[in-house]
Amino acid sequence: MEENLKDEVNMGIVKISDEVVGVIAALAATEIKGIVGLSANLVGGITQILTGKKNLSKGVKVTVGENSSIIDLHVVVEYGVNIPEICNSVQENVKKVVETMTGLIVEAVNVHVQNVVIPKLEEKQNENIE
Repeated sequence: MEENLKDEVNMGIVKISDEVVGVIAALAATEIKGIVGLSANLVGGITQILTGKKNLSKGVKVTVGENSSIIDLHVVVEYGVNIPEICNSVQENVKKVVETMTGLIVEAVNVHVQNVVIPKLEEKQNENIE
C-alpha cells in the first residue's frame, strides 16, 4: 500500500494512503441516486469471499502523481437511469468530496459502467404476477 506525502508541518508529516482515497471516492460515488454499487474485479471479489471482509474501495483504482490524482471507478447502475447524466454527477461528486477531504487535486474521474441492474421492487412485482 503506497502512501502519499500530503503535508509537512511543524509537528510532522501527514500521509494519506491510496486506499483511503479509494474508500472516500467509493462512498462519494454511491451517494448518487441511480448508482447501485461498485463492481469488484476478479481478484477483489475472490478476496472478499475468502476473507469475509467487505472492501469499501472495491471497483476503485487511485493513481496519485506529485500534485494530482486520477480516480477510476467501475460502477453498477440501475436500469432506466440516464447513464451519461448519472456518470457526470458521479464525476462531480467524487472530485468535490476527495478534494475537500484530502486536499489532493483530482485531475480526472473516469467512470466505467460495468453492469445494469433491474430494481428489486420491480422483480418482486413480476414474481407476484406470474
